Amino acid sequence: MIVTPGTWKKSSYSGGGDGNACVEVAHHHPHISIRDSKTPTRATLTFPTTAFTPFLQALKRDPR
Repeated sequence: MIVTPGTWKKSSYSGGGDGNACVEVAHHHPHISIRDSKTPTRATLTFPTTAFTPFLQALKRDPR
């Protein structure tokens, strides 16, 4: 899967300033990729689209 720079969307919760303290998401059916906006050239997490919602739900449940 190839994800080009223009396909990444920043979280609406990215905060003030240049908004680089967040995650970015790219959707390329049938996958969704996630990366840290502070280090966009490093590794990304890539999920099948059907696994993305359960992943988010698990993050919300984790008390850390």
